[in-house]
Amino acid sequence: MSIGETLAQERRQAGLSVTQVSLQTRIRETVIRGMEADDFSACGGNFYARGHIRSVARVIGIDPEPLVSEFDAAHGGAPQPVSATAAFEPERPIPFRERRSANWSAAMALALAVVVIAGVFQAVRHDGGGERHTARQVAGTPAPRPSKPSPTAPPKSTDPVAAAPRTTVEVAVVAKRTVWVNVRGDKGKALYSGVLRSGDQKKWTAKKKISMVIGIGGGVRLTVNGKDIGTPGKGKGVQRLSFDRDDPAAA
Repeated sequence: MSIGETLAQERRQAGLSVTQVSLQTRIRETVIRGMEADDFSACGGNFYARGHIRSVARVIGIDPEPLVSEFDAAHGGAPQPVSATAAFEPERPIPFRERRSANWSAAMALALAVVVIAGVFQAVRHDGGGERHTARQVAGTPAPRPSKPSPTAPPKSTDPVAAAPRTTVEVAVVAKRTVWVNVRGDKGKALYSGVLRSGDQKKWTAKKKISMVIGIGGGVRLTVNGKDIGTPGKGKGVQRLSFDRDDPAAA
């Protein structure tokens, strides 16, 4: 029998399907079926074909070496070992450029130019110093004292919203997964009832109170009256929540 026929027959005798062999070897089912038909082109080369033969043979419980030897005989023989010298020796010699000696003449000329420029700068700076000291204070004339700034009262808050009590309750929701939500406002007024999908955003406002029923705990992220209260009921079932304008965290 050929290699493929042997693999197929031994697999069936082992009571394994192609899918089971694929799961244990992590080789695609199409590749295994091709191997059983003596078509190794999908293996990606002789090296991988030998590895696939060994993997399949071990799973179905037979010795892989006779099959690998038969494969080598049919596909040009086993690969020849490569010596360490041949493996690490480059195919072409790498040319090395000769290091040039430093150009000391140019370096000395540059250093001399820097010294000359620094000397000229110091001389000009020294000569100009007298001009800066000519404007001196007249003797006997007291220097004017800096005037103290008049104390000013702290600015009063002009934001009427900051001091005003909240007149409504506002709930914003961002869906983290597909979840059913029911929302009711004052006196049980229906504000929303339906399914939110991941990424959907909704916002509701009522005068005094908002009640919510969330189908899956951890399915949404809530912001109540501008305060992020996170994801309620993470890992739990149905969540029933209520919020009012004075205590957004009350449940």
